[in-house]
Amino acid sequence: MADILAYDLGASSGRALLGRLKDGRIETEELHRFPNDPVQVGGRLHWDILRLLHEMKQALLKAKQRGALIQSIGIDSWAVDFGFVGENGELLGNPYHYRDSHTAGIMPALFAEIPESELFGRTGIQFQPFNSIFQLYALKTAGNPLLREAKRFLMIPDLLRYFLTGEMHAEFTNATTTQLFSATAKDWDREVLAKLGIPAEWFGPVLSSGDRAGALSEAVTEELGVSAIPVYAVAEHDTGSAVVAVPALDEHFAYLSCGTWSLIGTEVTEPVLTDRARELNFTNEGGAYGTYRLLKNIMGLWIVNESRRAWERQGSAYSFPELVAMAEEAPAFAVFIDPDDELFLPPGDMPGRIAEYCRRTGQQPPTGVGETMRCILESLSLKYRYALERVEELSGIRYGGLHMVGGGIQNTLLCRWTASAIGKPVWAGPAEGSAIGNLAVQWIASGELSDLREARKVIRDSFDVATYEPEDAQIWEDAYGKFLRTTSL
Repeated sequence: MADILAYDLGASSGRALLGRLKDGRIETEELHRFPNDPVQVGGRLHWDILRLLHEMKQALLKAKQRGALIQSIGIDSWAVDFGFVGENGELLGNPYHYRDSHTAGIMPALFAEIPESELFGRTGIQFQPFNSIFQLYALKTAGNPLLREAKRFLMIPDLLRYFLTGEMHAEFTNATTTQLFSATAKDWDREVLAKLGIPAEWFGPVLSSGDRAGALSEAVTEELGVSAIPVYAVAEHDTGSAVVAVPALDEHFAYLSCGTWSLIGTEVTEPVLTDRARELNFTNEGGAYGTYRLLKNIMGLWIVNESRRAWERQGSAYSFPELVAMAEEAPAFAVFIDPDDELFLPPGDMPGRIAEYCRRTGQQPPTGVGETMRCILESLSLKYRYALERVEELSGIRYGGLHMVGGGIQNTLLCRWTASAIGKPVWAGPAEGSAIGNLAVQWIASGELSDLREARKVIRDSFDVATYEPEDAQIWEDAYGKFLRTTSL
């Protein structure tokens, strides 16, 4: 039976998933999983991009050893980060990590060139200091020598696809996240590029989800002993792929892609470019098949992961189930944080920063691991409600519940508390949303599935979806009021 291969690269780990369609159901097999650890060098934080390429090749070798007949390949990853290719076709330096500090303070300088209202009206993208536009402007302002040699700008999946195929293409869902892409013209915004002095020739043609983007190059096929497998541009921003995998049968639905980042929003046919959307700092990222993802980025389980690393450095190694159990035993609604406070963006001592935030907001800091974890998970749940209410305001739709996808749904306590916080059901599944959405686009491209609606129905029939009903309505309502007052939201 023919397989297809999805590479799903997250900000902390990557995976290669084999998928096959059998009797109207999706079967998946994890072929290879690997860490994606950033590297600190010379005061800068980089992605180890060639290690990622190596691991992707290992997955192809494992597939060959198992006798898998791979018909196509797709790649999705996190957004905003990029690399440069020079005149000779070689990579120029390791891509910067979006959490690197080189963009600190750059936003006001850029807004002096292009006002916020104009930039949002042109691109529809929320303002975050790590957006590609601010990274590029920071490199330009610093006189980074890479810019003198650069000939092409490639987002992370575009770059890895280039390494595998030798062809350079951009892709719609990821291109929109750069804040250099016109939401109305649906192409690179050359006026914005010109105002910032960024060469338009760096930015190549933009493929749509499902477009063929080449095949494994002769160099790769000879190295690995595999065939020239076709490679498709899927929804290459991992959230775009995750939204493809939302098993919603209704036309209008709200989703939460829950992982290192939490992205909560809805699918729309046209970007929402109103002043109110800009005031709320919402974003209109490209979706599969010409849709847009009207959503809000929330810091997500990054805060949990960094706290766990901090405790490990102190000599206490906790598993995630242990941390969740300690959170459940801790006192309820003792302290709150705004997960999106800038304190929590860089790597470092997250428990210490939570304590700092609490002191700054007149709260007694949590005193132990369980209390800290409870603070994080309750604050995330309540921030999800805050964001969902604003999704409903901007879309003009009241949603009957919230679809949660991604690895974060394995934290059943977070799912339970989210349902209670929003006062609506949460439907959780599938966990490997990005990889499954990646597979679905490949099947649509090959004609195995007819369209996005059929793909979502097949996904719903293929994977378990857990339902969480709200509990303790008045207690959570009171907690939400306290959360808003404490965080000044």
